[in-house]
Amino acid sequence: MNTADSIEPRIKDIKVTEMLITADLIDGRTISVPLAWSWRLSNATPDQRANYELIGDGQGVHWPDIDEDISAEGMLTGGPARPSKQQV
Repeated sequence: MNTADSIEPRIKDIKVTEMLITADLIDGRTISVPLAWSWRLSNATPDQRANYELIGDGQGVHWPDIDEDISAEGMLTGGPARPSKQQV
């Protein structure tokens, strides 16, 4: 087994703009998904978007003001978060 295959992606830094959620990974890659993938971040204020904490060793990110979590693996392989029934 290649050692590179066994290392899960980890986030070093994250930025949320009006269009994208962009993560810099510790291995040098930069990945992004549309902001619309997270209805909570889409509806958040710029200050709420800027207030985040890395989860674990960078496996994910948590935004405490809006109770949103996004993982590096989810950004690489997942799809958009489903809005709650209240958001539909």
